[in-house]
Amino acid sequence: MPTQPKLTRFKQNVLSKYQIYNSIFMTLPFDTISKTGVLLPLFHETCEKGFANGDNPTTIVETFFKKYQARRSEESQISLLFRFIQYIERQVVLFDAIEDAAFPIVNNMDGIGTLRSLKEAIKSEDKTETLKAYLEEFKVRIVLTAHPTQFYPGAVLGIITDLDNAIKSNDLLKINDLLAQLGKTPFFKHKKPTPYDEAVSLIWYLENVFYESFGRIFDYIQQNIFDGNTIENDIINIGFWPGGDRDGNPFVTPVTTLKVATRLKHTILKNYYTDIRKLKRKLTFREVDNKVADLEAKIHAMRNNNNSHLLSPSEFISNLEDIKDIIIKEHQSLYLNDINSLINKVHLFGFHFASLDIRQDSRAHDAVFNNMVDTLIEHGSDIFPENYHDLSEKDQVKILSEIKGEINLDIFQDEDVLKTLQTIKAIKTIQETNGERAANRYIISNNQTTLNVMQLFAMLKLVAFHEDLTVDIGPLFETIEDLENAPQVMEELYSNPNYAAHLKKRGNKQTIMLGFSDGTKDGGYLMANWGIFKAKERLTEVSRKYDVTVIFFDGRGGPPARGGGKTHQFYASLGPTIEDKEVQLTIQGQTISSNFGTQDSSQYNLEQLISSGIYNRLNENNIGMSEENRMVMNDLAVRSYKTYSDFKSHPMFLPYLERMSTLKYYAKTNIGSRPSKRGKSTELVFSDLRAIPFVGSWSQLKQNVPGFFGVGTALKHYEDTGNFEKVKQLYNSSSFFKTLIENSMMSLSKSFFDLTKYMADDLEFGEFWKLIFAEYELSKRLILKLTGYKELMEEEPAGKASIDVRESIVLPLLTIQQFALKKIQELQKTNPDDKDQIEVFEKLVTRSLFGNINASRNSA
Repeated sequence: MPTQPKLTRFKQNVLSKYQIYNSIFMTLPFDTISKTGVLLPLFHETCEKGFANGDNPTTIVETFFKKYQARRSEESQISLLFRFIQYIERQVVLFDAIEDAAFPIVNNMDGIGTLRSLKEAIKSEDKTETLKAYLEEFKVRIVLTAHPTQFYPGAVLGIITDLDNAIKSNDLLKINDLLAQLGKTPFFKHKKPTPYDEAVSLIWYLENVFYESFGRIFDYIQQNIFDGNTIENDIINIGFWPGGDRDGNPFVTPVTTLKVATRLKHTILKNYYTDIRKLKRKLTFREVDNKVADLEAKIHAMRNNNNSHLLSPSEFISNLEDIKDIIIKEHQSLYLNDINSLINKVHLFGFHFASLDIRQDSRAHDAVFNNMVDTLIEHGSDIFPENYHDLSEKDQVKILSEIKGEINLDIFQDEDVLKTLQTIKAIKTIQETNGERAANRYIISNNQTTLNVMQLFAMLKLVAFHEDLTVDIGPLFETIEDLENAPQVMEELYSNPNYAAHLKKRGNKQTIMLGFSDGTKDGGYLMANWGIFKAKERLTEVSRKYDVTVIFFDGRGGPPARGGGKTHQFYASLGPTIEDKEVQLTIQGQTISSNFGTQDSSQYNLEQLISSGIYNRLNENNIGMSEENRMVMNDLAVRSYKTYSDFKSHPMFLPYLERMSTLKYYAKTNIGSRPSKRGKSTELVFSDLRAIPFVGSWSQLKQNVPGFFGVGTALKHYEDTGNFEKVKQLYNSSSFFKTLIENSMMSLSKSFFDLTKYMADDLEFGEFWKLIFAEYELSKRLILKLTGYKELMEEEPAGKASIDVRESIVLPLLTIQQFALKKIQELQKTNPDDKDQIEVFEKLVTRSLFGNINASRNSA
């Protein structure tokens, strides 16, 4: 039977099941749920009709109560709105579980972009040996970040997993019980998680998803591409930020870092122990059983006593190889695949499971470093000259690159200095207990100068790594200006003899991180992406000049506005002018659960990333962008940047965000451990804004400004001058530009301006709202003209259908949110002393954030 279209598979296996199971949930025998289940469809219908008629959210809510619940008191009305929110949150969970369960049916697990498809394509072109050579040096690293916009508590994650399994097996009784459990299980966290809590939440994915999906992928590559032979390269690995990322998070301490590293090691040993136990039940043969029992005992002792010296990862593999040899020679290779699979997992995960990155802002480092220098000079140390602060930056860099000595931490009193220096000691400790791969990279965010890098270089050497620096320093360039200056900074580092010697010891590899999120916030959608593309080209050129392999680490969020969207297509479109031996990117928030939350989705999306890098390398048609196309792309980016910059400089920009959006409520949601902004100012300062609440606030407004603003105006110039064919030529011949446009379409698809149309009549913000809406309409019209589509995301009907269902589910929730925001604004104008009433509506806004965040799956 022929395979049905993806949209048909989606409708049959996701949409139909959602309608069935949601109707079961709606009739559960709980008072609050059953009443809510009866009233919510009526409210949903009122919202749809109301927005179609041009009504505002306040009118819609009031119409609903007048028509269906006229006798309710105001307090009872608010109570029902809270219950609607709770119900919608659970509808989102139900839809997630159904979509996850149907993932391998809706998506072709052997289709384009999968390893099986790649293998067949390469084989048909007789390029298998080329592919093998490439896989011996190519790597994909996904880095799970400490940006948890995925707020589900552990109990809810467990229900989602169980629901997923019950849906796969169509176990209606089990589904009914789980839906009832879901209805009674609280979602909301009453206090902020600690950084350690965040780490534990993400380690759940390592233990239950990545351990198996990484293993499956590596096993497949070894068996089907390398014919069962050993692969020296690990190809795929995991980075980890919770517990190590202290950029703007005062709650991450050296103790936290050590505690997280211990938890990671304990978890991987637990997984190994489970696999060894399974092997023990199978390998019951002479000469083998005692060897397996000995390994079991050692892993058990290491788990319980934290005794690292019983076994190293290499010794673990060696013991397994001995068992494997006996199995091959004496026992007809029985259970050989099981042994190989465990060997591969130890090869991938060692005793560290994930590589813990440390990250701090350059401005914080600068303050710590200068304080450290002052204290050392005061105590008579000769490590730094007394006139160090008076020297030029060039002379300071020279001193730092030649630094020698050792410092005693006991002389320091400043808390920030101690935390930074003790963190460096913690890295050394983790390397000694969990292996060098456990913690060997330090990211400097907001990196602007060579001095920023060399300050850290000196601190690392003085505190813990005196003669042998086994840590890679990764500068993170974020703003448009920093991206332009990045090649000069790197050339200064590469030409520094001492830094060059350090790089040589590290295999002549240099990690450079590029921040899509802050780049978009700073320069707008097109300029951020083009600025990073050009920076990568120039950084590739300067790195190759000094015989250094640059590894680009992309700081991506979930939505297109933060570098997300169709990520694998982006990597497949880079061309030959950008170094591509490794693909590294951050994965965060709901993107972890939506793209990697199950073993099927994790395996599929990892294979897409691996294939995208390989296609970029092996595709003979993958030529660089033509000069004419570069000129058009650059001109579009510059015009878009000016439009976005003028918009950002508008006097209403910050007031609008502060008073008309949910920006300030992100800090109250208890979904993350760190503050929602970097600075301590009580006033809203644009540079202090973090990308997640910034982009997320536009998403909650259903305006998604960072994903399209300026695109329409830039395209209109070419329409007005009769040169639109030039943009079409760029779109049809550049995979990079095509991916940008398709991702922008996703942002436009998730916008719904009818929700905030009432703002057009606001005396203060009306003109500003109209400005945003005009750019949305212009961008939508011209993107459709450019692509030739009749509607947005026409090329991806199943993806659009999923978005449409999710947007429909949360429509009542967003209506409630806007209703509450309007009430707060009215109360603050007419009755600011009524703190209790204002607080009630603020809680309504805060509670309404979660369902929309999770429904969007990539909203932050």
